[in-house]
Amino acid sequence: MVEFSIIITTYNRLALFKRALASSFAQTMACEIIVVDDASEDGTREYLKGLEGKVKFQSNQFNCGHSACVNAGVRLATGDWIKLLDDDDYLAPTCIETMVEAISSHPQGVICSCRAARVNLEGVEIGQTKGFSSEKLTLIRQEDIHYRMLIEHLPFGTPAQVAFRKDAFLDSGGWDSSFDLDYDDIDSWVRIAQFGDAILINQCLAYRTIWTGGYNQKSSLAERLAANMIIKEKIYALVHEKYRESLPSMSDIRNYLKLYWGLVAIKNNQGLTGTKIAFPAMLSFSAWKLFLNALWIK
Repeated sequence: MVEFSIIITTYNRLALFKRALASSFAQTMACEIIVVDDASEDGTREYLKGLEGKVKFQSNQFNCGHSACVNAGVRLATGDWIKLLDDDDYLAPTCIETMVEAISSHPQGVICSCRAARVNLEGVEIGQTKGFSSEKLTLIRQEDIHYRMLIEHLPFGTPAQVAFRKDAFLDSGGWDSSFDLDYDDIDSWVRIAQFGDAILINQCLAYRTIWTGGYNQKSSLAERLAANMIIKEKIYALVHEKYRESLPSMSDIRNYLKLYWGLVAIKNNQGLTGTKIAFPAMLSFSAWKLFLNALWIK
């Protein structure tokens, strides 16, 4: 039987953290719950002391950062699969049970992802992540993962959506603090995927809160573009040899990323910034081809 550990990382978000924790306790399949508090000053530490015996927890003396907290939580875990959860997100009650069923049927899998609903701070749904295919369950062989990630046809998603095998995580080296807040999760998925297959569940099992206090809102678009480029270069180097002849050039991929983030800026009413980011990439036919190809994912 697959055994899961849920790891919640939190910092100064007690009210939101309580929601994430409640969703972990509400799982239809029992699992270990671990909390890593990154030196909160809002009463989180005292609240955790009242949960002693119900959850494992670590309260940092100093703020260590998101990636370091994830690594600490995995070290504490006894489950052979890990479900991460940021404190502002939460899980559907059947999340762990559904993932266990999927993983049990595909023992060669090392990473599992589901769809997520996007919600506001009040929990009102404002959209959903896209499906991976029309099938309820999709298995992606290891040799196909990095190519599909490169061309944006395999969006694993954020920690709320993803679970991974603990041994693959440890073998991959854990989370890299140099990516804190920008692609620390995707960087990890890229490396974990070197050790086995991916399991995709075409079902909404998690809830991602979209708000101005989200971790991904703390970096500028230029910083996010720079981190995105580093990740794409890592993925490019790992693409299986069977795809090498059909690979777009790394130059085209960089132009595609500049185009994408430029359009994100324009959509967010940052027209001047967007134009600076996207020019001259917006003149590249190959960049537009990659952009339009990425939109075709269902």
